[in-house]
Amino acid sequence: MAAVGRGAQAPARWQLVACGLALLASCLLAASAGAFVSNLPPLFSAALTRDPDARLPAPTRYSYRGIHTTVIPGIEAPLRTRLEARVPATLGDVLAFYRAELGKLGWQEQQDVAWVGADHARLAFVSPIGPAALELARKDGGTAVQLVQKNSEVATRANVLPEPGRAKLVFSNIGEKEAVLTIDERSISRQAGANAVALDLPPGRYAYGVSVPGRPASTNMLDVAAGDTWELTVGRAGEPWPPLQLY
Repeated sequence: MAAVGRGAQAPARWQLVACGLALLASCLLAASAGAFVSNLPPLFSAALTRDPDARLPAPTRYSYRGIHTTVIPGIEAPLRTRLEARVPATLGDVLAFYRAELGKLGWQEQQDVAWVGADHARLAFVSPIGPAALELARKDGGTAVQLVQKNSEVATRANVLPEPGRAKLVFSNIGEKEAVLTIDERSISRQAGANAVALDLPPGRYAYGVSVPGRPASTNMLDVAAGDTWELTVGRAGEPWPPLQLY
């Protein structure tokens, strides 16, 4: 390796590198003083583009993405579809992406119930097949996304569509013993293998209990919103399953 001594002429390739470093240093100094404006295009674009393979609209750039569906036996279309994602972008950029992409699909935003803050946003939509909701939250340097779309036609066919302004609760028992659900000052019993039963509830927070002979009674809380349908199920061994949002 040839050494370059003090006062010696550097090879041409080193001159180029030195000039480049000097130019970069001058640019950095000017930028720190607020006087440098680059005419070069950005190395990376912050724009979010839609992934054509995603079941619900989602950016191609993500650190996590999952899709969850609720289905009814005998009906091919999902009753409810939920997208969860983590996008390495600001909440404002993700919000702009969804407003643009959902608008292209004919989703109508309900402006009167929209809420947008610095670290959290909640939007409601009417999609071509039913109600939908978008929730965004800043998390770990990115934005967490939850997008839900409901299918009103499937809910009607499955008889789980709530009354306007109300919530619906479906209680089913697939165990071998009678089960009793207590909620909203009512007690509903279902024999083993009996068909599910549904009741309408005003929106709110409810304490409920499930009792099965030979097992300790269980109690829990359930929050229901207008337009939602939840299912409470007693399993094969008489154990109450966690509440499942159907619609």
